[in-house]
Amino acid sequence: MAENENKNTQQDEVLDEAVEETTGENPEEVQEENTEGASEETEEGSEAATEETGKESKKEKKKKEKAEKKQDALKEKIDELEDRVKRQMAEFDNFRKRTEKEKTAMFETGAKSVIEKILPVVDNFERGLATIPEEEKGNGFAQGMEMVYKQLMTELESIDVKPIEAVGQEFNPDFHNAVMQVESEEYESGIIAQELQKGYTYRDSVVRHSMVAVVQ
Repeated sequence: MAENENKNTQQDEVLDEAVEETTGENPEEVQEENTEGASEETEEGSEAATEETGKESKKEKKKKEKAEKKQDALKEKIDELEDRVKRQMAEFDNFRKRTEKEKTAMFETGAKSVIEKILPVVDNFERGLATIPEEEKGNGFAQGMEMVYKQLMTELESIDVKPIEAVGQEFNPDFHNAVMQVESEEYESGIIAQELQKGYTYRDSVVRHSMVAVVQ
């Protein structure tokens, strides 16, 4: 066994000498250089792989940042559109309320105008009925006049037209128009003693002031 090992060793030495004579290089040094070269190549490959991974990581980070910016821009645009819609809805609601208010005001103005034209007819009915003698109030003509007058007043009352109270009330410039002053033993000063022309209101708004005589 020992002889075989010595024999193998001698063969290796002879082979190494032959390689050295042929190439001019020491086989052990060549082996070391190959080992060092392989190590260097491994390190370079590792560095290249690390650098490549770093590049991919930066690329993914930039891609993510870009996606987040796009998402933020989209959210901002949606918020802007929602705000615009809310403002337009508010403006439309204000427009609707304003239109309804104007429409109501126009209707009331038109109604008041018509009522003002009807009131002189009411005055003439009252004057005509007041001139009928007591003995003639039971005849057909007088009764017909009375019925027409009552129907007219009922219709006016149904649309909220009401006469203004005057005689015995304290003078109020918002409802009464004092055209004269009188002396009275029945009423105190500042109280209306006589109504010269009846006034009317329409939905709590004065259509015509009462013409009155006030106790001085």
